[in-house]
Amino acid sequence: MDLIVENGLVFDGLGNPPRKLNVGIRGGTVASLTEGPIERAPHTRVIDAAGHWVTPGFIDLHTHYDAEVELAPSLSESVRHGVTTVVVGSCSLSLAVGKPEDLADMFCRVEAIPYDAVRTLLEERKTWDTLGGYLEHLETLPLGPNVASMLGHSALRAHAMGLHRSLEPGLRPSEDELRRMEALVTEGLDLGYLGMSIMTLKWDKMGGSRDVRSRPLPSTYARWSEYRRLTKLLRERGRVFQGVPNISTKVNVVLFLLESMGLFRKTLKTTVISMMDPRASRGIHRLIGVLSRAANTLFGANFRWQALPEVFDLWADGIDLVVFEEFGAGAAALHLQDAASRAGLLKDPKYRSRFRSQWTNRFLPRAFHRDFNQSRILACPDASMVDKSFAQVAQEQGRDAVDVFLDLVATHGDALRWYTVMANDRREELEFICQHPDILVGFSDAGAHLRNMAHYNFPLRLLRLVREAQKRGEPFMTVERAVHRLTGEIGEWFGLDAGVLAEGSRADLVVINPEGLDAKLDEIAEAPMENFGGFVRLVRRNDTAVKAVLISGREAVTEGAVSAALGQERGFGQVLRARA
Repeated sequence: MDLIVENGLVFDGLGNPPRKLNVGIRGGTVASLTEGPIERAPHTRVIDAAGHWVTPGFIDLHTHYDAEVELAPSLSESVRHGVTTVVVGSCSLSLAVGKPEDLADMFCRVEAIPYDAVRTLLEERKTWDTLGGYLEHLETLPLGPNVASMLGHSALRAHAMGLHRSLEPGLRPSEDELRRMEALVTEGLDLGYLGMSIMTLKWDKMGGSRDVRSRPLPSTYARWSEYRRLTKLLRERGRVFQGVPNISTKVNVVLFLLESMGLFRKTLKTTVISMMDPRASRGIHRLIGVLSRAANTLFGANFRWQALPEVFDLWADGIDLVVFEEFGAGAAALHLQDAASRAGLLKDPKYRSRFRSQWTNRFLPRAFHRDFNQSRILACPDASMVDKSFAQVAQEQGRDAVDVFLDLVATHGDALRWYTVMANDRREELEFICQHPDILVGFSDAGAHLRNMAHYNFPLRLLRLVREAQKRGEPFMTVERAVHRLTGEIGEWFGLDAGVLAEGSRADLVVINPEGLDAKLDEIAEAPMENFGGFVRLVRRNDTAVKAVLISGREAVTEGAVSAALGQERGFGQVLRARA
């Protein structure tokens, strides 16, 4: 054996009770799982997992690592928490096909990623312009985790129609353009893409400085008949339809449920974001849980909500936060890139009146709570503001909270940093979500919203949630079921060769110290991103929780330290393609 993990409590990723076993690894594959000793050679490396859990590597089914994998293919911020497989191409976005400027304009504002770094990267390095060429390119990178991809509908639509035509309101694609999209989807499925992702949420906007800035993404201009032409191909092949519904109104999620249904036709695997318990709409997670249960059990659907097993919290620099795209006045401010122009707008009395009217209107659809009581100022050049909410400052000054917020943003710009909680702040409701049969645990958005959130360690936080409930004597899920939700359940549903620890499987596994699943999992920090010009992002580092991470049998993380070879040498992650 090249490596032996011995004395650990082994979870197979299929939901079976754990067993104390020794794991023997040879040539990147699990060669032995046995209760007895495994013969060692002089070169055999041994990891003592006594008192630890040994699980398959975790799968992150919803990331935006499309750009970061080019500059820093280690993707170490996920790997250090036990994630060994990631899926890119989410939310209709992909770098597989398209022009560098078009892709940068589509990708960077929506996902809050440094525009100049990504556009420069694509202009310098994008040598592919076919779906097959993209996967072949990924295979040349020294990948950290395994990488699989969805087909992003915005990228396909812009590629087939041209960017400006794809963003023209009311313009339907011609029959030739529709056939071009169908041909691209068919080609992608043949190549092993997992399925197709779409976007119907119009507050995800185009970036850049061209005349298309602030228009919604190309996918949002499609009629449902266009989606249906393409989902027919997914349905025939048993592949995945991933979507973002209009989470403000929440009404069009019914269309996704209907599309998934299998009465008198083949079922369509459909997954959307997200089941959560938002402060803006208490109880909505219970309602949508009933809807999906009815669709799956009565009407033959195969529908899954994506869900995070943790508090959904947000950090913001000034007004640069995607939730402000939800209403017109917020989007108008984010449209302006120049700090002086934006400050001038925020000071304008007519603009303020419009902002206040939309911010406080209880009848406008919303996903964000828009409550300045639910905020905390973390940093500000005016130190007297720190550790207060905007509402508290307004009360002290005898002013309106909207005026206080806009004044602070206009004066200090992104030097004003603040925090709020959007959802999942009630433990009992979070446990309800995590055990719901119609969810897939994921939606980390890893690689995006780099200054706004850090959900990279969500698998560990689910394990902690389950373990703490057991310690209280109020269990809602077994540890083996939690591991299954993070591994084999996702791999099986997506058709991925990942998430199972068995003889003959690829040796992707995690050694976890259950005593390290503590409050440190919540602690936030900042760290510079590798090869992003010193750009600093939010992270969570909890090194005592993970003793080791193996990818293809190689140690990617040891005692919390990321291997220097990760992202530098090939032989860790691979490009994974959908199983037939």
